[in-house]
Amino acid sequence: MLPSRSHDDMLREPITAAVCDGATESALAKDWARLLSRVAVECAMEQPDVLVGGAAFEEFASVAAAQWDPWLAEYTQARVAEGRPLKWYEHTKLAEGAYATLLTLRIDPVPSAEAGADFEVPEPAWQWRAAALGDSCLFHLRDDRLVEAFPLTAAEEFGTVPDLFGSRNRDVGLLARRTRFTEGRSRPGDRLFLMTDALAAWFLSAPDPDIAVRQLLEFSGPDDLGAFVEWLDGLRESRQLRNDDVAIVRIDFEGR
Repeated sequence: MLPSRSHDDMLREPITAAVCDGATESALAKDWARLLSRVAVECAMEQPDVLVGGAAFEEFASVAAAQWDPWLAEYTQARVAEGRPLKWYEHTKLAEGAYATLLTLRIDPVPSAEAGADFEVPEPAWQWRAAALGDSCLFHLRDDRLVEAFPLTAAEEFGTVPDLFGSRNRDVGLLARRTRFTEGRSRPGDRLFLMTDALAAWFLSAPDPDIAVRQLLEFSGPDDLGAFVEWLDGLRESRQLRNDDVAIVRIDFEGR
């Protein structure tokens, strides 16, 4: 989610972003991931403390879970209207809920006077906060070199059963306890990448991190979708990338 403003105004206003990876073994996981990410960016924009944890995050988790049943009712009605009512086995699967990982980010501009305390000379700076449940990852690059990885820091940490946000999970305290939180500060020239697990694991396992960064920068622009998909297919064919859905968000920090 980005503010509907000009590029320069983005230096002065907060932005939020989120990526979710639906668990393929659950029904309508992609739809739940889409709904969950939307609610996450909206709540993070309205209430920054969501990305600190505690009561604010629990409130967000409750809001997100409460939206699933109304969405599902509309989906069920639409299926009936199309002459494709849910089968008995679909009802059984849907009763178990849908599941997805969640990575949410909020970026706020830092006042010039405060930024100067960190960087010696006054220049634009941004404070960011992130929350992660599961294995979708955030990478902070400076001078196109990795300075922080969150919540996982090595390819060996990826497993087959990450923590997941369930659409019917009303235990918001448990979700908050399983979610990890972090924060950092960026300056002009820095980049942030948000990635779902397959691409994140590839990135962390790359033999040459510099080459991996250059590849991501080449194929993650707004007009590079076709080339990006071909590149991903090549990685899958060479067994460098697990055959799974991929989502990536790239945020570049530029000066005025």
